[in-house]
Formats: sequence, structure tokens, C-alpha cells
Amino acid sequence: MRARKLKGKGAAAALLEDWERALDAERPSTADHKPREAGRSPKLVHKMIFSMPAGTSPEKVLSAVKDFAREEFGAKHRYAMVMHTDEPHPHVHLVVRAVGTDGRRLRIRKATLRDWRRGFACHLREHGVAANATERAVRGVTRPQKRDGIYRAGKRRASTHWNERAASVSREMAASGNIEAEPGKSQMLRTRADVVRGWMELSDDLVLQGEVELAKAVRAFVKQLPAVRTEREWIQDALLKRAAAERDRAVGNWRAFRAQEVKVAEQKRSELDRTRRGDRERLRDRSRDPDLDRTR
Repeated sequence: MRARKLKGKGAAAALLEDWERALDAERPSTADHKPREAGRSPKLVHKMIFSMPAGTSPEKVLSAVKDFAREEFGAKHRYAMVMHTDEPHPHVHLVVRAVGTDGRRLRIRKATLRDWRRGFACHLREHGVAANATERAVRGVTRPQKRDGIYRAGKRRASTHWNERAASVSREMAASGNIEAEPGKSQMLRTRADVVRGWMELSDDLVLQGEVELAKAVRAFVKQLPAVRTEREWIQDALLKRAAAERDRAVGNWRAFRAQEVKVAEQKRSELDRTRRGDRERLRDRSRDPDLDRTR
């Protein structure tokens, strides 16, 4: 499949429309399509984001994604990508046509995503970028991931998903002062215990190998792992921080208002003192004037 660059304002929309026409044309002769649900179309594309930390060469990230996509989808699925550098971390948006040239639908499972992460990291290393596909849990990351649209809408505080979840947590906090643990919390805690056990075993092995400083670094990493929190607990924390910030802002505004009142009162008091001193000085000067004594 030969690569080509898309140009023009409507290029992306034209590409998706072309894929949709091809999907409809292939549907009658394809056995791998699920029946259409009422009012619902089959998934046309899969969307992925490949991101690296700020400072990583955007050109190398794009080259690694190109190599990854060519290896994974080149002979089976049509795909398109675009590099974004509008944020500090370079990232590539990749869309893959859900139905392959053989009529089979692309199935994406957790194991698939893990393999893709390893593959992308491998291609990054081939381009001179230090990268490793470490699992989120192993890195101590517990913050739930969201789709790109939800994430970006959340940053603008315009996400209906966030607003609904936040409203639910807020109501529960108002009613009982806290929130109940989600069912998945126990599994998250078990995963964290396994992760910590693995890191500590690694630390012990490093000590036996004479790598004492590296073993200390591993133990220090384990100590700074963040607490395990579910999405609702993340939301609760965010709401509490927002409430604290609003309270601090209100207190700051009140203190600024009181300081301004005190300043105005001091200015008035100072002006009154000056007026009184002036009156006393004028009276004192008049009492010392000899011409005034002669006229009496």
C-alpha cells in the first residue's frame, strides 16, 4: 500500500467518506460484519494517540509511528496520521480503517495494546529515542485514562462525562461527607501489592549483584508511589481542591477588602489629624500676634 500525503481543508473528511463508501460496498459479501443495530452504524475507524514527553524530537516520534503503522497495518488496513506539536509533548494521531482488505474487522484487546506499546517503544529506540513500554501499574500510575475527546473537553471544563460524574460525587459528599469505595478498588490494591512486591524483589536481587545504589533508588521509587485511587476518588480530590481554592480566593478577596477599608480609614484619620494640628497652630499663632493684643 503506497503512502500519500493528504492536503487541503477537506482532505480528512473526504478520506473518511471514501472509507465509509468502501465499507458499505463490501458489507453484503463480508461475513465478519456484525448486524447493524437500530440507529447505529458499525465502527468505521479506530483512533489512537502516540505521545512522548516534552523535549522529544517530533520528527523521530513521527518516524517511529510511521514504522509502527507500516509494520502493523501496512498490508491489511488503510490508515492515516497527523503530527501535532501544539502542546509541549509531541504526539501523533493515527486512524486505522476498522475493516481490512480481507474483509476482517480489526479486534483490539488489552493484550493487543500492550504489544503495540512494546512495538512503538522498539521503533522509538531504533530512531535514537530512549523509550520503554512499562505498564502503567508498574510505574505507579492509577489515574484513569480517558479518550482524547473526553480529556480535551475536561481541560475546557466542558466534558459531559466529567460533569455527570462530578455531580454524582458531589451529591454523595453532600449527603454523607464522603464517598463509598468503588468495586474495582480492591483489585487495584491487589495489583499495587503485586507491583510493590516485584519492585522489592528486584531491589533485593540488585543488592546481591552488588548494585547497592541502584537498589536504594528502586526502594526510593517505591516509597514515592502515589496512593491508589479510583476515578471517583480522583474526582473527589479534584472537587476538594477546587473548593479549597475557591475558599482561599474568597478569603483573599475579603482580606484585600478589609485592608483597603483600613487604608481608607487611616488616610481619613491622618487627614483629620493634619486638620486639627493646623487649627491648633493657627490658634497658637494668633495668640502670639501683638497687633491682636493692641486691638483688644
